[in-house]
Amino acid sequence: MVTFAAAMEKILVHRSDRPVAIWLLVGVGMIVVQVLLGGITRLTGSGLSITEWKPILGTLPPLNQHAWELAFEKYKQIGQFKFLNNDFTLNDFKSIYFWEWLHRLWARLLGVAFAIPFVVFIVQKRFRKEMIRPMLVLFLLGGLQGAIGWIMVKSGLNDENLYVDHIRLAIHFIAALGLLVYTVWFAWQLLVPAHQLVVHKTLHTISLVIVCTLVVQLVYGAFMAGLKAGPAAPTWPMINGAWWPQQIHRFAGAQNLTDNPIMVHFIHRGLAYLIFVLVSIWTWKASQAKGSPLFQKTKFLPLTICLIQVLLGIFTVIHSPQRDQLLWYGAAHQFGALLLLLTIVWTLYLIRAVSVKM
Repeated sequence: MVTFAAAMEKILVHRSDRPVAIWLLVGVGMIVVQVLLGGITRLTGSGLSITEWKPILGTLPPLNQHAWELAFEKYKQIGQFKFLNNDFTLNDFKSIYFWEWLHRLWARLLGVAFAIPFVVFIVQKRFRKEMIRPMLVLFLLGGLQGAIGWIMVKSGLNDENLYVDHIRLAIHFIAALGLLVYTVWFAWQLLVPAHQLVVHKTLHTISLVIVCTLVVQLVYGAFMAGLKAGPAAPTWPMINGAWWPQQIHRFAGAQNLTDNPIMVHFIHRGLAYLIFVLVSIWTWKASQAKGSPLFQKTKFLPLTICLIQVLLGIFTVIHSPQRDQLLWYGAAHQFGALLLLLTIVWTLYLIRAVSVKM
């Protein structure tokens, strides 16, 4: 039997965790913005505009005409300028420089937003012993993500490649999503009371299958962006007028699954339909299940987000030849992907295969 003093102690501990949880959720919001800025950077072709990695000195953009000309001259040395953007003026360069600079600046602000409260919370002794390891993992994931980003950028700083390598782009994207999911899961552990968790093995299993399928889909979403596979087939429901499009076997072996824009496009669409079916099955099962108030309030959210995401995907593909429209539809589609991921991960957190003590 739990004594009154023990119960009060548990409540007080939970309350002391709330500032930490709020800090983590602010970080989640900032990571979402960072991922979206990364998507816009890719869609605007801005990712190679800054050819150096200066973690401290690179915080400020060029501040005078001479500095801008030096930055532009460095950009002129790589293949993207020589073979794709050789008609660029300095003003054109400034327009793409802005997005890459903002993307890197936001990453720095994200680091500061994590580091300063971290020190404050240590001084206030808000971190319980079991929080230390997750905190260390969190900072390691953040640092790793920055290193992966620079390795990705370096893959395009040469005369051979016009863009960054799409596989490295996918690794950078998935690493960011891993950081996002880890952070929000940590926050939920501090915020969601144990009595709100639901035990339902079937729903948990379906959620796990959806998450795994969605990860593959997100990898192919990055391939779509990296290979510009959207404009390669800007039609729906068929792909360039065929259910089984031409050039679907352009390359031999496994390379065809990763380097062929039409095959990548075909797989990305197929996975979207599969995920929609899986989420529909999950929702049907969830509608028949009983659970906590939090489960009842959120059980229809995955299907709603999934439906919106499918529609955004269709609009993005159809409008992909128009660069301005592709930018905003593409950004919205990426945002939808983040919401869908967080929603499905939420079901995985809320619904357990077996009872869990917290």
